[in-house]
Amino acid sequence: MLVTGAGAASAATTKHDTRLVIRDISPNPVVVKGDAETTAYFDVGASRDVKKVEFSVAPAEGFHTMRSKSLKELEGWRYAIGFNKNDPAGKWKATAVAFDGEGKKLAEDSAFFAVEIAKGKAETRISRFSAGPSKVRKGRSIYFSGSLLEKEGRFRWDGVRGERVSIYYRANGSSAWKWVASDWTSRSGKFYAKTRAYKSGTFRAVYNGDRELEGAKSSTDYVRVYSWRR
Repeated sequence: MLVTGAGAASAATTKHDTRLVIRDISPNPVVVKGDAETTAYFDVGASRDVKKVEFSVAPAEGFHTMRSKSLKELEGWRYAIGFNKNDPAGKWKATAVAFDGEGKKLAEDSAFFAVEIAKGKAETRISRFSAGPSKVRKGRSIYFSGSLLEKEGRFRWDGVRGERVSIYYRANGSSAWKWVASDWTSRSGKFYAKTRAYKSGTFRAVYNGDRELEGAKSSTDYVRVYSWRR
């Protein structure tokens, strides 16, 4: 994006007095988080003979077909540019070009800065959670299974390996969920666990997430527990 700014000047200086410098870029690096936009500010210093400054930014390498960035001119040769997740990460170049009142180029300066796109946590889900058998005698085992999946791209879900999934239980008549078992997922994201049957109730699997993955909860599954009678 090319922007032209006009500045007030008193008396013209001689040609060798012309000064133009990009004094500050803040923040640097420019860190974009999620869907938010991060504004970077560019401060340009110019001598009094400079009547106009054209300012632009672009990736330092490649991306020649990238559309121009929207740029806002502030007071005193300062500029503001917003960056979002659609901008290329890496090294960028800022360029300032100074002109006199007749449109003659007087000076040029450039400076480099970095744009970083902070990745958000990947979405996860627990698929095909099952607690069974659906009817079991008190004291016998209840078995759990399911898969922890991570979203890859727009439609694809892949198994997550080596993550801890916990099983929680809510007894009939209670509002509290209690931990009963855990397992670590296999290479394909599958997990298995078991516990003793105590009282009829509802079970679900929970993954707490980590620095890169969001947490997830499964659908619930009900198990009826009955006592042995002669």
